[in-house]
Amino acid sequence: MIKRLWPHARPYARWIGLGVACSASEAIFELLIPLVMSDIVDVGIAGGDQTYIMKKGVLMVVLALVSLFFGLGSAVCSSVAGQGFGANLRRAEYDHIQEFAFSNIEKFSTASLVTRLTNDVNNMQMSLMMGMRLLVRAPVMLVAALFLSVRISLQLSNVFLVALPLLIVVVAVILTRVSPIFRSLQEKTDALNLVVQENLAGIRVVKSFVREAYEEKKFAKRNHDLKGTSEKAFGAVVINMPIMMLIVYGTIIAVMWFGGKMVYAGTLEAGKLITFFTYITQIMMSLMMVSMIFMMLTRSVACAKRIVEVLDETPAITDGEAETVTGADGNETPAAVEDGSIDFDHVSFKYDPESPEWILNDISLHIRSGQTVGILGGTGSAKTTLVSLIPRLYEATEGTVSVGGRPVKAYTMEHLRDAVSVVLQKNTLFSGTIRENLLWGDPHASEEELWAACRAACADEFLERMPDGLDTDLGQGGVNVSGGQKQRLCIARAILKKPRVLILDDSTSAVDTATDAKIRSAFANELKATTKIIIAQRVTSICEADLILVMDGGRVVAQGTHEELMKSCEIYRDVYQSQQEGVSIGG
Repeated sequence: MIKRLWPHARPYARWIGLGVACSASEAIFELLIPLVMSDIVDVGIAGGDQTYIMKKGVLMVVLALVSLFFGLGSAVCSSVAGQGFGANLRRAEYDHIQEFAFSNIEKFSTASLVTRLTNDVNNMQMSLMMGMRLLVRAPVMLVAALFLSVRISLQLSNVFLVALPLLIVVVAVILTRVSPIFRSLQEKTDALNLVVQENLAGIRVVKSFVREAYEEKKFAKRNHDLKGTSEKAFGAVVINMPIMMLIVYGTIIAVMWFGGKMVYAGTLEAGKLITFFTYITQIMMSLMMVSMIFMMLTRSVACAKRIVEVLDETPAITDGEAETVTGADGNETPAAVEDGSIDFDHVSFKYDPESPEWILNDISLHIRSGQTVGILGGTGSAKTTLVSLIPRLYEATEGTVSVGGRPVKAYTMEHLRDAVSVVLQKNTLFSGTIRENLLWGDPHASEEELWAACRAACADEFLERMPDGLDTDLGQGGVNVSGGQKQRLCIARAILKKPRVLILDDSTSAVDTATDAKIRSAFANELKATTKIIIAQRVTSICEADLILVMDGGRVVAQGTHEELMKSCEIYRDVYQSQQEGVSIGG
């Protein structure tokens, strides 16, 4: 695990090394101060030599200032290294998540990924910061203080033979108990974040169904579970302190008892006993720091495992089979999508390889470049799944999907998806202005091109009424526009890509039939070379298509023009007639 995470800390190796050196130097200079104090008591005060006392006093101040200097250096170095490591780790996680296929993202919940990017990384960077300081300072203090204590009095140092094993046993028992609880603590944090995320994302639904009380109960349960797990974890950590303090004070009492007798007998000087007390305190405090570091590292190990799980997740869809073509200049470049022709050759698909049920079953069809294709089918007929295979949002389990005469695997995902625009069922806009959202389609689009795309999507009708036009702020997720307006902006964004293939997944469901007809007319006139695939619930949205696919149970049960299907496909005819009757009744 350390080998997996070290590359993200390597750029700060010099800061880490310098910080470790500063921490060790701080501890050493701090340990020299009691020795000088011992000389002041045993030589200066005992002999009444004020000059000696002043010299040693100045030396103590100098040692304290030097120790302070190294302490500040350690703090600065650990902060730089810790924050830099955390930033690198977050970026590596985030960048890797961008490479995930949908199947990879579905393996982790969104809330869990957010926790791993924030809470878990924060724990890791804090561990590095504290570890650089305490994990170096504490052992140096412990070993050096033990050595100096033995030098002062070997006989009195025997008290450590009892204290040290007791401390080690206490720390080992607590760590054994706490380790599995910290893993559970992070999982409970994931669960709480999931409730918060769902509630805030669906706040309109919550309020429209008056489910605030239900959501509050659900949150309270997850919150209570997190509280309970936190109490178990940190309760075990907190109990470490009084137990260790009991051992520390017991050791001090033992030293006072035996050391006092030695001073009374003349076998130990009073100044050395005072110094011994100081070293005892430093030794015990160092052990306490070490135990606290181990507690912190135990939680960090749980966080590190969760981070490594994300970093080690292999993307289900890669560019491993992408082909290159040799240009006129002799240079090889990735294959580009030449046209919008699409072929499905005995394609079958299921989300889980172990599942016995197929979502798509033996699909074979050919779509010519520039055609308008309508797809009709009931809920669960796998219409969205079918079109998701074209830009490789999912990978076909069996068979081959081809675009522009090449299998989709022959393209890099960047080139393939750059040639395919998809407007999904769930329309997503991002915080910022309308212009910023539209420029996702083409970052270099001119003002004229932006408005042309908006006119094609019939978005100009409401944009012209907005005071700021394209510079209108959308708010988070496009909350400042209606569902129909959001759909039209998403269509305009897709048009700006000037794609070879344009996929509309029920993307005009929130607009009226007149606007729907205008959008289809604009497609026919302005996107003649683009293959247009329209998934729709309304037959009127696709009746003029060059080819209509009727899907049922993951199969294409019929295909043809509107007139052909009215004669040959009972499912299509029933849907059309029921919708026409509904229009007549409505009229």
